[in-house]
Amino acid sequence: MRNVKGLSKRWEDKMKFSVLISVYSKESAVHFHQALESIVNQTRMPDEIVLVKDGLLSPELEAVIQDFQNRFPELFKIVSLKENQGLGMALRIGVLYCSHDIVLRMDSDDISIPERFEKQVRIFEENSHLALLGTYIGEFSEDVHKIHTIRKVPLTYGEIQRWAKYRNPFNHVTVGFRKNAVLAAGNYRPVLFHEDYDLWIRMLKNGFYMMNLPEVLVFVRTGLEQFKRRGGIGYIRHMFQFQKKLREEGFITDLE
Repeated sequence: MRNVKGLSKRWEDKMKFSVLISVYSKESAVHFHQALESIVNQTRMPDEIVLVKDGLLSPELEAVIQDFQNRFPELFKIVSLKENQGLGMALRIGVLYCSHDIVLRMDSDDISIPERFEKQVRIFEENSHLALLGTYIGEFSEDVHKIHTIRKVPLTYGEIQRWAKYRNPFNHVTVGFRKNAVLAAGNYRPVLFHEDYDLWIRMLKNGFYMMNLPEVLVFVRTGLEQFKRRGGIGYIRHMFQFQKKLREEGFITDLE
């Protein structure tokens, strides 16, 4: 069994960090198990995993959580919500439970490559002014070894500022951020389908520095079921509404 405090002594004096993940009843227990395995098999282990149970879960999902709690009793911090609150509220609450300023996000059905945490946390250690850091994602349907699409995002702060006026400049499942910066910007809010985009824009408005790494550190499932679960046609409708909101707030002008 791995040492949940850091795998080896070389990390003892390094920056501590939390992983924030939310799960709800419609998730696949198999995919959830794979996601958690990708977390506990990192080359640099987190100091804690804050797992938000967004409402009542299936027995299969509860069994996965119990298995990992048994294997890593000091690693998991479970936050149980009596009713499903939606991703925005689940993450808003989860952030408050994170013990460390550096927080890495993870979805309950995606897979992080083994070096992900090591690479991202090192960037935070080397850049004290950095508030938000994302990466590319590799999309797959069934076999994680068969990536069919790489979803790229803008890399530099200036490119992110320009991109944000038209579309989300980050792959949410890849981000790491400083908790104090997220709280200063107002934390996550229950903005359906755009909980993350809404937060990034408020962080940009507050002048927080952010960037993306030009490499794939997370593998993301695609396909009809994921499309339906993550929004489907409703996502497109809400996207237009969200863009309208940005224009009304002055983030987008008529000249853009």
